[in-house]
Amino acid sequence: MSLTSIVNSDQMRAIEDRAEAMGVSKDALMENAGLAVAQRVFGLVRHVPNPFVFVLVGPGNNGGDGLVTARHLQAWSVHTEAYLVRERQHPDPKLDIARDAGVTVTAGWEDATLESLRRSLQHADVVVDAVLGTGRARAIESPLSEMLAAVSEARRASRSMKVVAVDLPTGLDADTGALDPSALPADLTITLGLPKCGLFLLPGSDFVGEMEIQPIGLPPGIDTVTDICLMTSHWAALLLPRRPSSGHKGTFGRAMIVAGSRNYLGAAYLAASAATRAGAGLVTIAIPESLQMAVAAKSIEPTFLPLPESSPGVVSPDAASLVLDALDGYDALLLGCGLGQHADTIAFAERILYSSESLPPTLVDADGLNTLARTDDWHERFSSNAVLTPHPGEMARLTRTSAGAVQGDRFAITRRSASAWNKVTVLKGAHTVVAGPDDAPCLVSPFANPGLASAGTGDILSGVIAGLLSQGLSLFDAASLGVYLHGLAGGMVRDELGDTGMLASDLLPVLPRAIKALREGKV
Repeated sequence: MSLTSIVNSDQMRAIEDRAEAMGVSKDALMENAGLAVAQRVFGLVRHVPNPFVFVLVGPGNNGGDGLVTARHLQAWSVHTEAYLVRERQHPDPKLDIARDAGVTVTAGWEDATLESLRRSLQHADVVVDAVLGTGRARAIESPLSEMLAAVSEARRASRSMKVVAVDLPTGLDADTGALDPSALPADLTITLGLPKCGLFLLPGSDFVGEMEIQPIGLPPGIDTVTDICLMTSHWAALLLPRRPSSGHKGTFGRAMIVAGSRNYLGAAYLAASAATRAGAGLVTIAIPESLQMAVAAKSIEPTFLPLPESSPGVVSPDAASLVLDALDGYDALLLGCGLGQHADTIAFAERILYSSESLPPTLVDADGLNTLARTDDWHERFSSNAVLTPHPGEMARLTRTSAGAVQGDRFAITRRSASAWNKVTVLKGAHTVVAGPDDAPCLVSPFANPGLASAGTGDILSGVIAGLLSQGLSLFDAASLGVYLHGLAGGMVRDELGDTGMLASDLLPVLPRAIKALREGKV
């Protein structure tokens, strides 16, 4: 449904082989790729007086893409130099055509001191990295490592020079996101045909810069074998809940938010406000009774379910029965944001999560997840249909591993966990991953925004998903669309404020604007 497949290097090669069998030659794909890159680079330099583009050309197909790029730019009156980092196979029609088009060609193996390279870099407006692409299998060695270091140094020294990577930044593993010590950071990565797994995985994703996907003429439907997909605006727009003009608050569902404690008052406010901004018709905050007035002073739209306390600001375990009794008629339950880890709070959460009573579609976040992680067989005791939204640290606790291991295997661990737990699982972070317990593809967010790395943004995400659940979306669709809307709103805030100093609450008024833009096809 309008999703974009994410592929590893073997899958991409197989897709290109199938395309060739269907009559689309690899030479045609290379020509299309080089033209697409050239058009994008031309857009970067078209208003620069006497622009100069410097293309680093590798020995394989990625270098061939670069030579096609250089040829087109030279034809469009952009002075272009192709710097061959290594000898290419002979005959080399792409190199011959580029020379005939007027591209200046320099043999890197004849530039022993790299003086010519450094001289050209001083004047380059754009450096096109067309060195290795998906084909790298060995560590980068001298002299290529010194060449890449010279480019990195020139990039740091220049305020205006941009590095544009063709398909992948050189030194980034297409499958794992691992980085070679000599990897070249990009300002823009133009990934060709289909995006590669490594572009969304740390540490490599930090070297990608802005990412664009450029079609290269692959036959439609040729990528249906993949099991990881990128969320797209068209897909997200199709999932948006309908808003009939005859609707009332009951039409758009009721969400119960069980959140907040003495030290984390803001979590309840943020989650409930986000659920409302995502379109829920009515939101109720269940919170320790002594905290109700403080939250109500900030959040005037929700209703409240005051919970009995065992001590000021700490919910009593017996309050679980009050919540369970009240859930009749609610369409969604969110539990965990800012609840804290007091022993009585843990007992309260366990009585709800491990209840034999039927729960509405449920989202468990934050201290709800920490409560689950205390019990080895929690996924057997917590049998309700649910969405879990762990960050890497919480995922590590749930899976009895380390945060580093989680980050090193984000796609696989999310899929395995969702299947083992029979829960929709959302692994938060840059390029958040969503997986369901079935065989459907796991989905990857296109958004990576350091501005969202601040307290409370996770509460916003949970609230958005709960609001979508209350409107009748399935667990998987609500989780996936919630992730997309959260990332989209964060991007809109970043565009206005920058990525430093963003607050979680900045997202609240922007969420409806993000939904409106998506509905109107303006994303």
